[in-house]
Amino acid sequence: MNEESKREYYDRYISSIHRLGRLMSVIVLVMLLAAPFIMGSYLGAMPNLGAFLKGFLSIGLVYLISCVAEYLIYVPMLGAGGSYLAFMTGNLINMKIPCAMTAKDIVGAKSGTPENEIISTLSIAASSLVTIVVLALGVLMLIPLQPVLQSPALQPAFDNVVPALFGAMAYKYYRGNLKIAAVPLLVMAVLFILVPGLTGSTSFMIIPSGAIAIGLAYLYHRRAR
Repeated sequence: MNEESKREYYDRYISSIHRLGRLMSVIVLVMLLAAPFIMGSYLGAMPNLGAFLKGFLSIGLVYLISCVAEYLIYVPMLGAGGSYLAFMTGNLINMKIPCAMTAKDIVGAKSGTPENEIISTLSIAASSLVTIVVLALGVLMLIPLQPVLQSPALQPAFDNVVPALFGAMAYKYYRGNLKIAAVPLLVMAVLFILVPGLTGSTSFMIIPSGAIAIGLAYLYHRRAR
């Protein structure tokens, strides 16, 4: 197959991905919004719509910046297929992004290439299927394992799963870009220590830390020229 045929086939693939992704996104969005209203109507427990809209708008405005930032950051990393899958299945930061980045590094794919598009889609699909299987097993085993999961001896481990996961991932990137990573890491560490309440707003803090890293990378690039 020559390069022109490959490109034509890839373009058709991307078009089908966008067509299917948009359709499924609309279906998922309707289902997510309709489910609570259907249950509330069936059970006779519908909320006050005025209060609901007021609360929804207050929360939506807070998360609007985070949503835009995540879209701009994650879509170039994941490609079209991976982005549709990841945003529909959720849990991007904890599972989908680490899975996609690990798969990308293993095969040596670069962002924006057809190879990255395919690898990202396959890795996130595999992660989603594994998540469903693990959750199903967890629900089935929840009661038998409850004494073990609630053991005081294991609580420190559960409290540090996410920091351990991202610490291990971050070290790889910090080691390769120490000059760029050190300053935002130090700034964010000091900021979280001084303002502990920010630990619940890590999605928002991606914006200033990312801006610092981008600014430093630009300065280093200018000096290197």
